[in-house]
Amino acid sequence: MNLQKIYSELLTNIGFSANEIQQNWTDLEKAYSNKSRHYHNLKHLEDMIECYETYFDKLKLPNEVLFSIFYHDYIYKSSKKDNELKSAEFTLSILPENIQLDKQLVFDAICATQQHQHNIIEDINWLIDFDLKILARDWEEYKIYFEQIRKEYSIYPDFLYKPGRAKALKHFLENEFIFQTEDFRDLYEEKARFNIEKEILLLT
Repeated sequence: MNLQKIYSELLTNIGFSANEIQQNWTDLEKAYSNKSRHYHNLKHLEDMIECYETYFDKLKLPNEVLFSIFYHDYIYKSSKKDNELKSAEFTLSILPENIQLDKQLVFDAICATQQHQHNIIEDINWLIDFDLKILARDWEEYKIYFEQIRKEYSIYPDFLYKPGRAKALKHFLENEFIFQTEDFRDLYEEKARFNIEKEILLLT
């Protein structure tokens, strides 16, 4: 997948100049390629864009959703609790005045990837599900995912990390559904719950 090409085409369509596109891509690539990012990196964006392309016809505002995918983890520090808000604020700061984009939707969509709660806007529910699809991977792939997350939180010793991670995972199980769209529930809900329960057992 050529992320830069997809990114450049999107920004051209919504009204960025060629210079802005080049500079913004350089900044984006640098942010997601930081050595501390073992999971929240360019590969994660590729996986989400694969979902986006699959479910493109379901989206009312596809440009907004795609732009949100590119920027939803732009700022990611494992020691901070406001990464999504900071990413959303940064995203709005780079948008030119005359942009062909619903800024409020982009802001709300990026913020929604923090709590992953059902939203009245269906496009945001799709974005949330794209972000969480990793939870329903085959166990061996899921295992790689949670090992990558552990590396991102390597500043924390096990006695802090394990209960914190288990609590976050239990939060998913306490919700009626993990996924927000019917398509994803039908396909992935059961598998995601199985994986999460299995990881919680390992942590506890």
